Amino acid sequence: MTIDRKIWGDKMVKISTMKNMRSKFAFLSLFFLIGLIALQIPFTRLLGGNVTFTLYDFLAPTAGAFLATLPGIMTVLLIQLVNFLIHPDSFTGFASLIRIFPVLFAVFYFAKNRKYNLLIPVLSILIFNLHPIGRSAWQYSLLWLIPIAAHFYRKNLFLRSLGATFSAHAVGGALWVWAFGLSKELWLALIPQTLMERTLMAGGISLSYFALKRLIRFMQAKKVIILPVFS
Repeated sequence: MTIDRKIWGDKMVKISTMKNMRSKFAFLSLFFLIGLIALQIPFTRLLGGNVTFTLYDFLAPTAGAFLATLPGIMTVLLIQLVNFLIHPDSFTGFASLIRIFPVLFAVFYFAKNRKYNLLIPVLSILIFNLHPIGRSAWQYSLLWLIPIAAHFYRKNLFLRSLGATFSAHAVGGALWVWAFGLSKELWLALIPQTLMERTLMAGGISLSYFALKRLIRFMQAKKVIILPVFS
């Protein structure tokens, strides 16, 4: 009897594992599809380069909260790479290449409360100010104190979203100044627009998070999907 129970228990574990794997694949596929569609809907254009923000920028940072950090980052990266394959003309050079990476740091920041989140803006401030133009416009890098402050109040969804979008902005800004330079005057002139733009994006991220939670609960209630366990 003991052996039979052990065999039965092992079978149940295997069945449960297989169900969870199928659920993971289905849920990842769903998020991938929604993300790819959102990437086709423009939101605003980034000044200083031929790059457009899309509704995907609202959705992508939430990936880590639903899929766990690493699967979330990999899914977001895959969405962007597949989009370049579908729309090769959207790859406009180094600006597009830089565009890929900042959102991955937003995923990392949004996913979980950890001290490493603070390294993103701190290192970005340092890298930005190591550049002569960045150093002349050092006031711009003060914007990246926002994700540091937001980290300590991340139980508030909006502040968590604000920290995530400014983390992406910090990485993008640090890369941008080294890639394109721009001028001190332009960087400083961008401060008001950046504050408005990122506040709107934080609102969009918060709404995306709520919408996805409601969608997931609806699909669970209808037994369309079984929410998998990500680790």
